[in-house]
Amino acid sequence: MKKVGIIFGGMSTENEVSVKSAEGILSNIDKTKYEILPIYIDKNGVWYKYLYNPNEEAINLKYTQRIPNIVEYLMQADVIFPVLHGLYGEDGTIQGLFELLKLPYVGCKVLGSSVGMDKVYAKIVFEKAGLKQAKYQYIKKIEDNYIYINDELEEEKMALEKIIENIEENIKYPMFVKPSNSGSSVGVTKADNSEELKKAIIEAGKFDVKILIEQGIDGKEVECAVLDKGETIASCVGQVLSAEEFYSYEAKYINQESKTLIPANIREEQSEEIRKQAIKAFKAIDGKGISRVDFFIENVTGEIYINEINTMPGFTPISMYPKLFEASGISYKELIDILMENA
Repeated sequence: MKKVGIIFGGMSTENEVSVKSAEGILSNIDKTKYEILPIYIDKNGVWYKYLYNPNEEAINLKYTQRIPNIVEYLMQADVIFPVLHGLYGEDGTIQGLFELLKLPYVGCKVLGSSVGMDKVYAKIVFEKAGLKQAKYQYIKKIEDNYIYINDELEEEKMALEKIIENIEENIKYPMFVKPSNSGSSVGVTKADNSEELKKAIIEAGKFDVKILIEQGIDGKEVECAVLDKGETIASCVGQVLSAEEFYSYEAKYINQESKTLIPANIREEQSEEIRKQAIKAFKAIDGKGISRVDFFIENVTGEIYINEINTMPGFTPISMYPKLFEASGISYKELIDILMENA
């Protein structure tokens, strides 16, 4: 049997989400084909063997044992499935470790992972690929200083109030303010005026040096899953029905009123265009294996705008990525197999 290192947890704000994704994989992976080496990384970056009990569906982190030599332990595996979301797991850092060790692994390589994780640089790549996006600006916060970045990527240190004036000249309210490197909508805030924009920028600055400010789009939020299995295929399109004003962390994981609609309530030609654009976005960042691409469809015009790409999307049995492929004829178990074999 192939030995599979399933790595979960991690140092990002999405540690708990990653644990839930790993629970789904551990419960559904074909145990006649794979010997499993589950590895938990805690929020401080300490690596543990997870003492896995195949008869228990839920992961109990009491049953862990610290790994004294991480490289030696990893080298036992034939393939790695890094079920890690966010920083230090989805951003190319751990992928670089696997490349150095010459270990096959599921998902995007170093470049695709790092570009996909960084919302600002993903936007620059999408722009080059001709994908339509909401108007945006980005700034930096270094210690207590704010730096404004213009369309030519020239930087100028500025007071936050002056930066807000510049942003307001280029983008209309409502605006969404996001840390450039963060997932699951952590640190994302909607702003309807100058005072809210200032607070949102300060909040996003707690999570990342780079801060993205986007013009809001009044429309449907839809998602499409991409799978690279020799050829790149796209799933059907799903729709997010948020219980809150926007799809925040709370709306995704806490508020039970949030729902998803598969397939999305959109026209067939819109669905086809989104599937085409999802594959284009995936290839534009040099994607491999797995990604979920998120879009908006503007209510009045029907225009399609790319929002972002997730190179290691949530992978619980009820997450959008596996549900989209299930609706497209590939079961959760088959999906795990395809990803493993591809890696």
